[in-house]
Parts: sequence; structure tokens; C-alpha cells
Amino acid sequence: MPVPQLVAPGQVEPRALVPSFLYFAHTSEGAQALPWDAGRRFVVGEHARARGTDAPARVIASAKSWLSHPTLDRRAGTLPLGAPEDIEKISPVEASWRYIEHLSEAFDARFGGGDAALAKQDVVITVPASFDASARELTVEAALAAGIEKLTLLEEPQAALYAWTLAMGDAWRTHVRPGDVVLVVDVGGGTTDFSAIAAVDQGGSLDLVRVAVGDHILLGGDNMDLALAHLAIQKLEGAGKTPDRAQQAGLVHACRVAKERLLSDATLAAAPIASERSSRGSFLPSRPTRGRRSAPAPRSLSSGSRTRRTLPSPATSPRFSRASQVPWRSSKGSPRRLRGARRGSSIRPRFFSTAA
Repeated sequence: MPVPQLVAPGQVEPRALVPSFLYFAHTSEGAQALPWDAGRRFVVGEHARARGTDAPARVIASAKSWLSHPTLDRRAGTLPLGAPEDIEKISPVEASWRYIEHLSEAFDARFGGGDAALAKQDVVITVPASFDASARELTVEAALAAGIEKLTLLEEPQAALYAWTLAMGDAWRTHVRPGDVVLVVDVGGGTTDFSAIAAVDQGGSLDLVRVAVGDHILLGGDNMDLALAHLAIQKLEGAGKTPDRAQQAGLVHACRVAKERLLSDATLAAAPIASERSSRGSFLPSRPTRGRRSAPAPRSLSSGSRTRRTLPSPATSPRFSRASQVPWRSSKGSPRRLRGARRGSSIRPRFFSTAA
């Protein structure tokens, strides 16, 4: 389902993907209206991502990566980093909640809500394979806050492999045979996951079972953006132009845009990097950068309200008991081991469900 979202000021269009960016609009910009909320004061999706270039201090990016950051209080209001005083910072959990909430609202607007509401459906949310139990629990909290209770978490590398098999149809079985092990390399925005998935003969049926996952690596597309921005800053300083802190943040987002253009279009040999606005004006040259091609408590943000809303506690939620933190629960509620895993092995199961 294409998801309606703001793609420019006052312009709502359906898009296949919702970028995980959240933008806090300044009061001078007025309402950031959506078909289901005319008074909204924040933006999720495409327009939020675009605003990162010229207003980076008002944009949250990579909230999912912050969910897995062990040194950060992930329920405390810390984002956006370096936000101006008119923004009340929110937690990585609430940012994730807002992303899921946008999808839920768009779904309900499309299908009419009621019994057809997303909250009434069985929902699968993908997470990095290297997410630990804490990061998975926080993801569940965000989903519960958005009203999603019938929830299953699926590791992203496995989701990618399942998507490949669906796209291939029955032909995938000619490429993968029993005994084969498929290595899935998932380079995300803030993490990189390596998963080994074995093709197993289950009574004559070929099944895919995740048998190993790499350590949690906080390295991904964000680091590429930072590296490109660092190189650009060095070149600017060599030319006698020193960008301030706000300009540097905008440059990181500009590098992301250029990187995504180059990686999505094999015909491009170069993409421009430009920062549109800053406290000291535009400082970046129009010359393109070339790339070689090779194979406190969270608050409710709805309609700009300052009303406080506390995220549900996993310990007290009627549909999230401590027992349900056991990965991959069976229909009877008892925990099950991953198929193919030896008893006592360190292999982590692929599913995580809150459905009791």
C-alpha cells in the first residue's frame, strides 16, 4: 500500500516507502496537515528527510539505531540532538512510536478503521538481527504506544530473504538446495547485520532456518554519510571556508542525498552536494562530488498538543507479560526453540511475538 505523506510543504503524495525521519516544524511554518490530521505540527517521512539538509537541528534520523545504543537512556528525551529551545526533545522510543503511528493512521484512513483498523490486524515489524532483548522490547513498547498489540518481530535479513523468494516464485528452489547456507549482508542506516540462513529439508519441503548471526555492529549508511561529509569539510577548509556546526550537520544530510542518488541510479557518475540554508549562508560549491560506480516523559505530538502521554509499560500492558519476552511463542504460549538449533546452543530464534 503506498503511504500518503508530506513530500513538500502543503503537498501530500502516496509513496511506496516512509523514510524514518521526523521533523519538528517551526510555528512560522503553520500546520503540517495530513488527510487525517489537519492540525499536525510535525512531519514523518519524505518531507522530514528533505528538511534535514537545511534544518538538521529540527530533524530526527536513525532513531532505530539509538534504540540499540547501550550508553543512552532510550526512554529519555534526547532527540533531535542539538535541537533549538522551541523543541521539546523526545526519546528514541517515542520517535519509533511516531513512525509506526503514521503507518497505522494511513492504513486506517485507507481502509476505514473499525474492524479493518491496523490495530486489529496481525502485524509484522522487522528489526536488525543483532538487536538485543532490550532493543526488541523497546520496539514493542513503541508499537504498543501506536496501538499495535498483535505483533511479531522478524529479523530484517530473514525478511529480505523471504522477499527474494517471493519475487523469484518457485524458481528460488533451483538456486538454493538442501545443505546450502545463504549469507545475508544487511547494511542499514545505522547497523550492519550478517546472518547465515540454512536451507533444510523438512520432510521433503525446503525450509529456511537462520543458524547464526554476527555481533551487533553500529556501522551503516550513517557512517558513510559522516565520512563523505568529513571529506567535504576538509576540502572546504583547504579552500579557506570553515563551516559552523549547523552547516556541518546540514552537510551530512546533503551527503546522504547525494549518496542515495548515486546508489539508486547506475547511469550517474556524479551528484551535487549543497546546503541550502545556514546561519552564515550557503557555503558549499556547486561543483558535483564524483562517485565511481562499481558492481523527560514522552509527550503527545498530535496536532501540536502539549498533553503528556506516558508510553505503556511492558510489565503492566495486558498483552505484554514478562513471559512473552521469550522469543517465538507457540500457539499455546509456551516457548519454542529455533528449528535446527541444538539444545543449549547460543543461536537466537528468529521470531519474537507479543501475542499471548
